[in-house]
Formats: sequence, structure tokens, C-alpha cells
Amino acid sequence: MRRPPTRLWLAACAALLLAGTAPAIADDAGQGRGRVQWQQLTPEQQQVLGQFRGRWNDLPPEQQQALLRGARRWESMTPEQREQTSERAEQWQNLSPEQRQQVRERAERFRQLPPEEQERLRQEYRRYREATPEQREQARERRDEQRSGDHRGQGRDKQDKGGKKDKGGR
Repeated sequence: MRRPPTRLWLAACAALLLAGTAPAIADDAGQGRGRVQWQQLTPEQQQVLGQFRGRWNDLPPEQQQALLRGARRWESMTPEQREQTSERAEQWQNLSPEQRQQVRERAERFRQLPPEEQERLRQEYRRYREATPEQREQARERRDEQRSGDHRGQGRDKQDKGGKKDKGGR
């Protein structure tokens, strides 16, 4: 059965998204640096990159290579990984330009963190993702309680440092 065009479009979007994150891979045709003609692509690569068919040969070599890296990554994924990636690409597509900018800024802040802090956050996210909905809700409630407690505490500290009376009336 033929896949709907939307799936192929999402796969191409996923290839584009992945192209920026995939490690550099040497290309058989051109050692990863040169222009690659459409006819040199494998049938699988042509399918994933189908939306670029008419203009592929006119794309700059760097863009072709980035797209090829994404296509290779796509080909190496399991069906489940492909489905997740397609869902993420669709979510990205549905974001407003402002939301996309916020995501980019958060990603940049994450990249600026020390490696050990990045790893801590990744582990925290894995635990959250693997938790049941009830556990997630409890974690959100704890986080919200901590945040509201932090804000009250900060305000109280500032007030105490300002020389005003604390809640005890002293």
C-alpha cells in the first residue's frame, strides 16, 4: 500500500531536523563534501528526500550532505523511532514562529550547560518520561510547591534584609 504524501513530507522534515544533529558521515559519492546527483541516491534516499527531487541537483553541496545525513539516520531507525520522529516533526510544524524561537533558545541554553548538568537533566527527563501519569502529576505538584515556596522565601529574605519586621512581629 502506498504511503500518504503527508508521511513522506514528514519524513523529509524529520530528515532536515535530524541533519543538524547527526554526526558528520563521509559520503560514498564525493567523500561527504561534493555535489551528489539525484540519480546517485539509493531508492530509499530518494523516497525520504522525494520533496527535493525537482531541485536536488541545484542544492548547494553542503545542504545535500546535511539532507543525506538525515536520510541515512532515518533509514537506520526502527519503525517506532520513525513514528516518534514524524510526530516530533509534526509538532514542530504546528508551533508558532515565537514558540519555535523559544525552543531554539532553550536548546542553546542547554548546550551552554556543563556536560554533567546536561546529563543530569537528561536522566531526570528519562525518569519523568518513564513515569506513570499519576507519578508525573505528583512530580508537577511537588515542583509547583517548591517554586511557590522558593518565591515566598525569597520575598521574606528580602524583606528581612530590609530591616522590616518578620512575621513573628519581632
